[in-house]
Amino acid sequence: MTDHAERTLPKLNVNGQRLWQSLMDLAQIGATPAGGNCRVALTAADGQGRDLVVGWLKQAGLTVTVDQVGNIFGRRDGQENGRPPVMTGSHIDTQPTGGKFDGCFGVMAGLEVIRTLNEANIVTRAPLELAIWTNEEGARFLPIMMGSGVFTGRHTLEEALEARDSAGLRVRDELAAIGYAGTKPVGFPVDAYFEAHIEQGPILEAEDKVIGAVGGSLGMRWFQVVVTGMEMHAGPTPMSVRKDALLAASELVQSVIRIGRENGPHGRGTVGVLNVHPGSRNVVPGRVDFTVDLRHMETTVLDAMEERLHKVFGQIAREHGVAVEVMRVQDNPPTPFKAELVQLVRDSAARRGLAQMDIVTGAGHDAVYMAMKHPAAMIFVPCKDGVSHNEIEDARPEHLEAGCNVLLDAMIARAGIAA
Repeated sequence: MTDHAERTLPKLNVNGQRLWQSLMDLAQIGATPAGGNCRVALTAADGQGRDLVVGWLKQAGLTVTVDQVGNIFGRRDGQENGRPPVMTGSHIDTQPTGGKFDGCFGVMAGLEVIRTLNEANIVTRAPLELAIWTNEEGARFLPIMMGSGVFTGRHTLEEALEARDSAGLRVRDELAAIGYAGTKPVGFPVDAYFEAHIEQGPILEAEDKVIGAVGGSLGMRWFQVVVTGMEMHAGPTPMSVRKDALLAASELVQSVIRIGRENGPHGRGTVGVLNVHPGSRNVVPGRVDFTVDLRHMETTVLDAMEERLHKVFGQIAREHGVAVEVMRVQDNPPTPFKAELVQLVRDSAARRGLAQMDIVTGAGHDAVYMAMKHPAAMIFVPCKDGVSHNEIEDARPEHLEAGCNVLLDAMIARAGIAA
């Protein structure tokens, strides 16, 4: 933040109690017995949640539009309306057993910024925009981060609208069913995009920090692995002559974890799905298929991790006399966020005396897609025990308020104050 910006930035604070109450009111829609939320994308509950928040946007004086993939935008005019807007936002769809804060905090924080500026009668130079993205979670429809993906050109509109859930229902029809099949063309210029979020794992809580200034997202590569051995009777077949696909797979899985650990602190190695065939207690497994998820912040390191994966897998295959097929099925490159926007987050935290640290995001967020086309940054706040995508997901009101104040400062600094 420049000295000039420091002198002109107004001393504003959001209403933390109002922010919290908005989150709790939204959480009543799709509330689960265990205290979480179930507002899966494009269900009736998602439609009700959208209706509630759109009502709040209109009450705050925003001009609301809906694009063809169902993304919702609330626009607050600025002094120079011809300029691209400074945008914030996130999503309000949840996992089937989701929590009250994932995504919802980013949307409610953006709304609270608007309400605070309205109460202070502050007009920004650039217009402001609040986005609610369609189907971020991907719990019902793929691809995940659908709305922001179409907005930034990662997916086509037709691909998104024709996507079907497990019952064969299409996005196109389900948008119409809940009243959010918009007509606005998808995509427009954005000056800057900020997203406030809780989903950073246990890092901030463990480090006793309130604000995470996010420098970028980890690159991610997904693989499908098939191990082929030979099915044999578990009784008469000696151990020395077996071609046990599961035994080999167990060593392959451990090697994935080692690769992640050896490339810390940003390395990740995960096996999330494993299937054994034929699945009989007295048959030596003849085939195992499993998934591999490798992540890192640097492309060169991610390349080295993948190379190591193939080398180790080849060694294990030879040792056990099995065949191992590895297919890369997804490749998302590491995505840096805009340095000057990240600095605005750091500056605000320092100005407000908030304990902060630089951090990267290992999860997918709408901000990651936005950063591939527009300047973007994220603001993380702690969540209890690092838990998200869970009904017990929790966050402290004062931390949410702090993150919202940082968002307020960053948006004002970027948009400018009208003369």
